[in-house]
Amino acid sequence: MISLRQRIVWASLLGSAALASSGAFAQAPAATTTPAPAAAVAQADTTAAPKAQHKRMDPAQRMERMKEHRAKRLAALKDKLKLTSAQEGAWTTYTTANQPPAGARPQRMDRAEFAKLTTPERLERMQARQAERAAMFAKRAEATKTFYAALTPEQQKTFDAETVHAGGRFHRGHGGHGGSHDAAPVKS
Repeated sequence: MISLRQRIVWASLLGSAALASSGAFAQAPAATTTPAPAAAVAQADTTAAPKAQHKRMDPAQRMERMKEHRAKRLAALKDKLKLTSAQEGAWTTYTTANQPPAGARPQRMDRAEFAKLTTPERLERMQARQAERAAMFAKRAEATKTFYAALTPEQQKTFDAETVHAGGRFHRGHGGHGGSHDAAPVKS
């Protein structure tokens, strides 16, 4: 399958060749113009190649990799905060409350099974899941606020600066893509 980028490159090459052969435009010698289109085609091929070769990681390996990445992020945050021994208990409570749920993620209902439900039943399932997520968020938000209150003003500034780009990452327990990178930290 030809990607959109490749189609555009080929179309521009064909258009250039048609104009060159018709003599509509004056050009430099052919030796200087041919490497540029070839380079563009080669670049288009190399950018498309990684997408075609991408393989999904085993879910167990992915979870292990995420745990390691999360541990490194939290260790770096702890180092930057320069916590006192009096703040260690608050840190432990904060990190424990922000751990991903034990075990695997809850399994989604099979699409075919979900499609068999009536609309009110589907809405009830979605509402129950939403309530479950809201309860988990409330727990994590409360733990974060409690930890934040235990920090000095300088540590709070560091915490704000280090977690503003998290986009919920510290609250969801995995590398999410939410949040704005330009948003100011919200203080309650």
